[in-house]
Amino acid sequence: MYTANINGALLRLETSPEIFSPSSLDGGTLAMLENTEILPDDRVLDLGCGCGIVGIYAAKITGPQNVVMCDISPEAVRLSEENARLNGVLGVRIYLSDGFGSLPDFTPTLILSNPPYHADFSVAKRFIEGGYSRLAPGGRMVMVTKRLEWYKNKLAAVFGGVRVTEAGGYYVFTAEKRAQRPEKPKKPQKRLSKKLARKYGEKT
Repeated sequence: MYTANINGALLRLETSPEIFSPSSLDGGTLAMLENTEILPDDRVLDLGCGCGIVGIYAAKITGPQNVVMCDISPEAVRLSEENARLNGVLGVRIYLSDGFGSLPDFTPTLILSNPPYHADFSVAKRFIEGGYSRLAPGGRMVMVTKRLEWYKNKLAAVFGGVRVTEAGGYYVFTAEKRAQRPEKPKKPQKRLSKKLARKYGEKT
């Protein structure tokens, strides 16, 4: 077990050697949470939750009913459930899921993720593309990594733009799903005069 102080919130976390950063709060996760504004009315998805620290912290702000957490690891899900109890946020929903694959119908306004490293970026690619599809219009996806160019380019390509913040040797990426603008009504086509219509063979 370890304790973590995030923006004044003191959390207690049970961990195990099977999950990422088992002995202390990962620096990337801390950088992400210190550089992300979580609003009281946000609906939050902790994507790849590990021991649950991100989702539990978010639940302290939004209320546990507004937080969903998921991980591909059964041990991570077990620890997240235990840590939700330890930190008094029993209403969070925690799912065993490979990315978005087994998640319920849930439309977050904020997705937070410290994605696992893969040389071919396969997991990050699925997270980003799936995140864009799942987010509510105007919602945000925030990711933290030590890699800059690929994430910057991919998020910008999918979302149409991305903000990058460097903190503690990590890059925090914030991309917003812009609300679609309503299409402008098409102007009615002007009809030709009878004389021109006869000339060009158009029915009047």
